[in-house]
Amino acid sequence: MLPALEAPFTAAVASIDSIRVTRIETVHGLNAIRPHWNALLSDSTADGPFLTWEWLSAWWAHLAGAARLQVLAAWEGDRLLGIGPFVVTESAFGWFPRVEFLGTGHAGSDYLDLIVRRGCEPAVLRAFALAIGQQRYSTRFDHVPSASLSAQLAEQLRFEGWTSSTVPDGVCPIIDLTGHTWDSFLATLGPSHRANIRRRLRGIEKQFDARFERVTTTEVRREALDALCRFHSHRFEAEGGSTAFFTPAVRAFQDDASGLMLERGWLRMYVLRLNGAIAAVMYGFKYGDTFYFYQHGFDAQHQSHSIGLVLMSMTLRAAIDEGVRTFDFLWGTESYKSLWTRESRTLRRIDLFPAHFGGQIHKSAVAARRRLGPLARRVLTLGDRREV
Repeated sequence: MLPALEAPFTAAVASIDSIRVTRIETVHGLNAIRPHWNALLSDSTADGPFLTWEWLSAWWAHLAGAARLQVLAAWEGDRLLGIGPFVVTESAFGWFPRVEFLGTGHAGSDYLDLIVRRGCEPAVLRAFALAIGQQRYSTRFDHVPSASLSAQLAEQLRFEGWTSSTVPDGVCPIIDLTGHTWDSFLATLGPSHRANIRRRLRGIEKQFDARFERVTTTEVRREALDALCRFHSHRFEAEGGSTAFFTPAVRAFQDDASGLMLERGWLRMYVLRLNGAIAAVMYGFKYGDTFYFYQHGFDAQHQSHSIGLVLMSMTLRAAIDEGVRTFDFLWGTESYKSLWTRESRTLRRIDLFPAHFGGQIHKSAVAARRRLGPLARRVLTLGDRREV
């Protein structure tokens, strides 16, 4: 049985019908809700690795910067019905406080959303809309699914006079592996790609002592993460470095988050060793019946052996062997992903602006920024993960 919650952590900031919303603003409060967070997540439509307490607490510890914690919790009596995993940030130049999700930015979190117990969505969304509406900060939801509770919350706020804009925020290619064996999955691929996979796998096994291993210990996890950082640094050196590991804070986040995910059994980090040395690393998660492909990297000296293709093939075969039903490539349309699938899920970004003067100024600033070219936008936000 879960321990009793010390609820509420603050006085109610909004109440509607039988729902009371409180605000969690301290690490103590975030830690206190830990035993209940993932249980609620598993009973929600938003269930996924990037909304787990482990992932978001690691983000808060290492990547929050000057953001202020402002998690909303919806209660019915002492029963937790919903979590709005929010922070308040200052956008570019220190203007316009904004509510956004924990996990936003360089963590690479996809499918962010509100966490609400199934069947309780209408009442909780009304209560969250009231709480956000009273604060009257502009709000941004990044990387949310097309059919998300965030979109429904945005609709609630529009009823209250807020304005909004919704724009595409990328796609996540996916593979449906339901019922497949490795051989039956290969049969779904194009003949030239299928032949190349088999040829490259045979070549690696013939030329090297090749070992593909799942990471199960802290020592090997750190060895693999260090190798992955080196591979990314070398590969993206000409472009100013990899955004996945480009600062000490991001690297500390990756170490902390991957360690917590390993403890929970969700981490799927694989190393491909050739003649005993790490030649490639896959960094992903198995959460439920889905494999989430997060990062990968390889030693450039093995590029002629199509080591990236070999790594992906071995990972997919391991995922199928584990009974994975969906292989999710997460955000991005890199060309190699199209060799494996044509299916994808669409992400959206929703900006919401309160009716007061500051909200309308912020809306105009966001619209003006979108009209700028990519280079100008990069200059404006150089060194800052956030946009206006």
